[in-house]
Amino acid sequence: MNTIKMERFSIIGIAVRTTNENEQAMQDIPALWQRFFAEQVLTRIPGKVDDTLYCAYTDYEKDHTRPYTTVLGCRVFDASVVPEGMTALTIDGGSFTLHTAKGNLNEGVVVNEWFKIWNADLPRKYASDYEVYGAKAQDPANAEVDIFISVT
Repeated sequence: MNTIKMERFSIIGIAVRTTNENEQAMQDIPALWQRFFAEQVLTRIPGKVDDTLYCAYTDYEKDHTRPYTTVLGCRVFDASVVPEGMTALTIDGGSFTLHTAKGNLNEGVVVNEWFKIWNADLPRKYASDYEVYGAKAQDPANAEVDIFISVT
């Protein structure tokens, strides 16, 4: 397991509280993505570092089997000004393991990578984990999405 150190950063975006119980997240998270694009959230995030999308998982009730919050947005220079209807999340720095989902986004490569993570013996902190949709994720048929898991 390769562990890397990451610096603290903030994102601003929209959020949903969900759970993996009864596959609720399989409905809520795609709906969050649809809302993000339908409401043109990307254009309304102030002080973006760039247009890279971050999908973060935080406020875990216990672990991945219990409720948690998903925040979809962009990294920002300053999270002190949050537009109405949006939320800010600061992801603490620390140790993370890096996992990369490769393939067709429409065929579930990201969720398949999460199944591997959930079944791996990782010393997870259940603080904030996140996916990064950058330049390598622009072609949905041949995408690469990095997933960072906070570990002890």
